[in-house]
Amino acid sequence: MSQARSSSSLYLQLTPMQIPETAISAGIGGADLLRRVGAASPQENRKASLLPEHTPASNSLVLYPGEPSEMVVKIKNLGTRLLELHLESQGNFPAFWCRTHMEGQTIAPGQEIYALLYFRVPENFFEEDRSLAADESLVLDYRSRIDVSYTEINSGQQGLETASFSLHVRPRSLYLDFLPSIYREADFIGRFLHIFEQAFEPTVEILDSLSAYLDPLTAPEALLPFLAYWVGWPIDSGWSVMRQRYLIGQALELYRWRGTRRGLRLYLHLYTDLPLDEHLPEAQKHICIEEIFSEGFVLGGTRLGEDSLLGGGRPYHFIVHLRLDPGKQVDQNLVREVIEREKPAFCIYDLFIEQSNQELRTD
Repeated sequence: MSQARSSSSLYLQLTPMQIPETAISAGIGGADLLRRVGAASPQENRKASLLPEHTPASNSLVLYPGEPSEMVVKIKNLGTRLLELHLESQGNFPAFWCRTHMEGQTIAPGQEIYALLYFRVPENFFEEDRSLAADESLVLDYRSRIDVSYTEINSGQQGLETASFSLHVRPRSLYLDFLPSIYREADFIGRFLHIFEQAFEPTVEILDSLSAYLDPLTAPEALLPFLAYWVGWPIDSGWSVMRQRYLIGQALELYRWRGTRRGLRLYLHLYTDLPLDEHLPEAQKHICIEEIFSEGFVLGGTRLGEDSLLGGGRPYHFIVHLRLDPGKQVDQNLVREVIEREKPAFCIYDLFIEQSNQELRTD
């Protein structure tokens, strides 16, 4: 917390919400550097020339790109008359970085109000093209001033109270937490370590969330072919990305039950979006698979012409019956391809597709 000069009518007190943890190495003055690289407009250069060259060390506010920072200004009326206030901040920083808010426009004798200067530096401050242009240096330190003009309501007498502070844009470095405190005495160490942090941190983040990269539902799209190859699943470009994610994720389950009724039903469910209906009897399921079992011709146990026939038998035969809801469509060729791929080679089947009170049979 820091205090500005006071007069007979107004008192200002500045409190930065982001106090520098290390000694700030400003280097070249912000205004001089802006003029040298041509980054400041004539109006900004004129403002910078009006600012004090040095500000109290306790009036320093650190700005981290992409994060909000605030400067709190306490304004107290030391006079005996009601004052009307007007607050303005100026400096050699871009104007869109700062927004101001004041509790009220008037202040009674002996009362105090608070104003807030809200700063936010663009997240890409260190990566923008202008910052990386050849033969230019990036401005990290700025000078600013708060002007509070006031008018006595009764007498009309006017006055002005000012307070200066400095702004320092710094990258946030996590690596400082792993160093002894002596290395935090200069902010250059943090800026230097941030170079390595930018290079290594993406890899560290990937390792921290490696499970998400190995899950087909959350992995980046570019990684899906690798995951599909890992489980031996063919990638079909005709399917949407989300459909491919589900198929790759269920590949091992399909392999486990391949050649069984459960495996075929799951395969058809993934390709057609028809429900599994585990709670329903087989005959009422949207995907009904019925296996035909018979004892066949047993000597001494059957009577020819009554309960058995010679020829015409269909061993290892099953029936697939798909019941579609109104408006639902399926690709019959794709369904046949799925069945041919999943059934045992020696089995035969019949396919029935029922939709809108109509039934289509494909043998």
